[in-house]
Amino acid sequence: MKKPVLFLAALLAAAGVSAQIVKLQTSEGDIRIQLDADKAPKTVANFVQYVKAGHYNGVVFHRVMDNFMIQTGGYDIKLNQRKGEGLQPRPTRPPIPLESHNGLSNVRGSVAMARTNDPNSATSQFFINVVDNVMLDGQPDNPASGYAVFGQVIEGMDVVDKIRMAPVSPYQVHQHLPVNAITINKATVEK
Repeated sequence: MKKPVLFLAALLAAAGVSAQIVKLQTSEGDIRIQLDADKAPKTVANFVQYVKAGHYNGVVFHRVMDNFMIQTGGYDIKLNQRKGEGLQPRPTRPPIPLESHNGLSNVRGSVAMARTNDPNSATSQFFINVVDNVMLDGQPDNPASGYAVFGQVIEGMDVVDKIRMAPVSPYQVHQHLPVNAITINKATVEK
């Protein structure tokens, strides 16, 4: 599996394109994400800052929906999550502007920023689409619509699929929390 990634990186380098790749070492295996700074520069810069600061090390996947997406990037888990200790939000930097009208689509394997109803509210949380979710793309007639795609899984969709199939149950405000914690052990910028 590493050869196609290396080939892709070599091909991009030969074409003069510098693509950043982030590796997520999860409790279920490794996921590699190629970032698209050309189409989502502010979002990629924000994500890379969080990665380099170690923000994602130890966070849990707190929203896992097997026919939609898997979401992470915002919460630590206490050791006894089912015994009342729960999830604790991590502090974040100020939100970034929405870059959902960038030509990238919420298709299977794409990585996008999570946000609230406020279009400019994305901070550290992100999700990986496990099916095509084009209804999450920005609509041409509404600049405040959509979820900003900023990368694509290039290795580890088998890990994503393993996570999406984890048993979940409601817990506090989280409706789709895995019964057994699934974490990002470490996130690093590989290139």
